[in-house]
Amino acid sequence: MHGNRDFLLQQGFEERSGTRLIADPVIVESYGEQVLLTHGDALCTADRSYQNLRSLVRNTHWQRRFLALPLRVRRLLAQQARDGSRRHTGNTAAYIMDVDQQAVAAAMRACGTRVLIHGHTHRPAIHDFELDGAPARRIVLGAWHEQGSCLSWDQAGFRLEDLPRGPSESAAAHREP
Repeated sequence: MHGNRDFLLQQGFEERSGTRLIADPVIVESYGEQVLLTHGDALCTADRSYQNLRSLVRNTHWQRRFLALPLRVRRLLAQQARDGSRRHTGNTAAYIMDVDQQAVAAAMRACGTRVLIHGHTHRPAIHDFELDGAPARRIVLGAWHEQGSCLSWDQAGFRLEDLPRGPSESAAAHREP
């Protein structure tokens, strides 16, 4: 699934990596439960400057023009974008860059799901809440480059796990029914 830094990945990536890109959002079934998967950045509706940037770079016309630029120019622009992102996240209140609960509820209602899994905010957690009088759950995955985490789901339930960083660290996990 495309995120905020890998939105230019295309079919060639799939062929070289042996993976398959999936739509954002997408509904999957896990042990009889309909689950909404999304990168999560579209749910951060209070971060207007990021949403404006997201609209621009997800535009296929913009992407074609960008990919037509020489590689050295694209690399320079990408570095400038990363630098701007660091400045933005350093100067913006955390609640603005987090998902908006109303956007979460709207997405779940539109897709008819009670479970939402996303990344983007990189604050691993399980948020239980009520949606239209019924229990609902939002599961947030961590960033792979910071702490390493994964979500495992089997017949017994799911586990949001922090993966060990080195040989001396052990995995801290908790299981939810």
